[in-house]
Parts: sequence; structure tokens; C-alpha cells
Amino acid sequence: DKLVLLHSNPRARKLWPELPETIQARLVTRKIKGKTYEVLTSMLDAMRFPTADITGLYEHRWEIELGYREQKQYMLGSRLTLRSRLPELVKQELWGILLTYNLIRYQMVELSFSLKGNYLPYQLSFKGTLARVTALLVGLPYSTPGAIPRQLKGFHNMAESLILEGRRERTFPRTVKPRPQRYAKNKNAVHLK
Repeated sequence: DKLVLLHSNPRARKLWPELPETIQARLVTRKIKGKTYEVLTSMLDAMRFPTADITGLYEHRWEIELGYREQKQYMLGSRLTLRSRLPELVKQELWGILLTYNLIRYQMVELSFSLKGNYLPYQLSFKGTLARVTALLVGLPYSTPGAIPRQLKGFHNMAESLILEGRRERTFPRTVKPRPQRYAKNKNAVHLK
């Protein structure tokens, strides 16, 4: 752990007049599988916020990022904009997206309990669960009330098909690929001067 002093630039202070010239932050460094990771945080008190807790939360950050991806790609179909145009309707649409996301996640928790074995909800496919819940909801209006419990039981019985494979470890580090060249390079080309 180190305490570091960050300096704000004049442009940032012009945009946000209340921004101080310097900010004290805590730099937490941890080595995981031979690679050094650094996390910058405003939680300065090491007794109140232990290093292990901060680095543990950082590891779970990707789960949150996956949640955003699930909402944007799977629920919204990778659309860049919402359908609503009025501010009240945009707010309503966002609440609907969050409510739907949480209901799907709740069903994943319920499905993980119905599985044999110790599976956690994040080990189930969000996209698959969303598709199965959607199919169930689409078919419910055409069902008799007596058939609904049987359909729900069938929904819970198919939970094994939603189990994801274990996460794989990356065998090659990420690299930036070179930009493709517009024209092929000719080894025999003569350069004119």
C-alpha cells in the first residue's frame, strides 16, 4: 500500500470549479499468478478497508461488467439507443430493463437451488435463462390455468441445460494486433529518389 498525491490539471478545474488541485489516494498493489495489478482507491484507511477486501472486490468487478453486457447485448439486442424519446418514458424504460434483469437473475438463483450439485447462479447461462423465461411467458396466455404448474416444473427441470462450462484461463496474453495494410508490401520494389 502507498498513499499517492494526484494533481488535477487546469482544464479539469475549469470544467469543475470545486475540484481541488491535489487529491490523496491509496495505491494497492497485488501480485496474482506472477502479474502485478494496481488499484487506485479513495478508501485511505487501511485498518477500515483492508487490502485483501479491496483486491477481492476488484476481482469481482468483472462480474458487474458482465451484468452490463447482459443487459446491453442480450436484453436490448445490442441497440445503441432506447426506444423512448421523452425523459419520463426513458426513465420508465430503464426501470423496466433493471426490473427484468433482476427477475431473470432471481430465476437463476431459483434454478441453481433446483440443480443437483453445488452450482451458483453465475454458473448458469443468462442468455439461455432469458430465452427460456421469454418462451414460457409467451406460451402462458395460451395455456389453461391447470397446465401452468406443469410448465413451471418443466422449466425448473431443464435447469441442467443452462450450466456453463468452467471459465478458462487465458493461455496467451492479450496483444494489440497490427493494423492491416491497405496494399501488400512488395519485397522487390525499387524506391525512387
